[in-house]
Amino acid sequence: MGITQRTQVAIIGAGPSGLLLGALLAQAGVDAVIVEQRSADYVLGRIRAGVLERGTVELLERVGVADRLHREGLPHNGFDLCFGGARHRIDLHRLTQGKRVVVYGQTEVTRDLMDHRAAKGLITYYEAQDVAVLDFDGEHPRVTFTHQGQATELHCQFIAGCDGFHGVCRASVPPQAITQHERVYPFGWLGVLSRTPPVAEELIYSNHERGFALCSMRSHTLSRYYVQCSLQDRVENWSDEAFWDELRLRLDPQAAAQLVTGASIEKSIAPLRSFVAEPMRFGSLFLAGDAAHIVPPTGAKGLNLAASDVHYLSTSLIEFFKEGSRAGIDTYSQRCLSRVWKASRFSWWFTSLMHRFPQTELSGGAIGYRLQQAELEYLVQSEAAMTVLAENYIGLPF
Repeated sequence: MGITQRTQVAIIGAGPSGLLLGALLAQAGVDAVIVEQRSADYVLGRIRAGVLERGTVELLERVGVADRLHREGLPHNGFDLCFGGARHRIDLHRLTQGKRVVVYGQTEVTRDLMDHRAAKGLITYYEAQDVAVLDFDGEHPRVTFTHQGQATELHCQFIAGCDGFHGVCRASVPPQAITQHERVYPFGWLGVLSRTPPVAEELIYSNHERGFALCSMRSHTLSRYYVQCSLQDRVENWSDEAFWDELRLRLDPQAAAQLVTGASIEKSIAPLRSFVAEPMRFGSLFLAGDAAHIVPPTGAKGLNLAASDVHYLSTSLIEFFKEGSRAGIDTYSQRCLSRVWKASRFSWWFTSLMHRFPQTELSGGAIGYRLQQAELEYLVQSEAAMTVLAENYIGLPF
């Protein structure tokens, strides 16, 4: 015998976007149940970036889950661009009248939101199998799944698809109702996580003739480094020693000399893509975060775009349930996509500026590299150009 349950909002996906949406709705007294295909440990095991815009931090503060972030997060007032063997600082704080970003790992954001949800006694179904979103184009949307061997049917008024790029929600939309834009970049990022102090207090983005490199961190004792690599490359081809040697070659002499190396905790290769699906609403089904868009990680926009989607969606749903207004719901997709496309443009531009492209790519080869150097030189010499970079990096307003 199956179980039938009712809620106002069914949230598919217990990543940071689904959990944040659940917290915002619960705070406003809107009932929401989260359904997640994976286990809680699996969700926490995902290695993701963690550069948080001010808007994202404010949402976490609003629901009361920012205490640990403020204790352990690393406020960054700027970052370095490295090219031609030298580093140039982009002073975010000065260029944006006092704004900054905070480095705090996405895993930690997820853990804080999970703990908050558990403390509130809110319902989350982990390890839900055969999840299906049904009838979202009609008056009675529902979600079906199997949990611990028990068939469950969840009746709701709205479904929030926060289940990522490969999730069931976007895949359930009729193909003729959705337009998908995509560019797959001709390279990947080889990333290493190590228990070593960061090479610098702030991030270093490096454009080098051998390829892009990024020096990042998760804390004062946990570092995250990346080097551009071929999509045909394999992790097993890279020993720790080979990775550190390659990273040093792509840094300025001072950073290369200061780099502290150690055994890798995690090593992986991630492909890069730009992807946007539009619209982001289909009747009673709303897409948010990676279910609707993917950006290359160069501009640190993935989690922050998910947070802005959740901001728009939570305010729209709260407005509906508290005031009976559909104004926010009816403009959700338009408002989200306006910000999504601007952030996608910035991520594409920054990726194109910092990476070495194959000879067959537009602006690839020697001429492409020289054009990049010219643009970088102009960028660090122009207050206006640096301001545009800084404004986009710290995050456009919601």
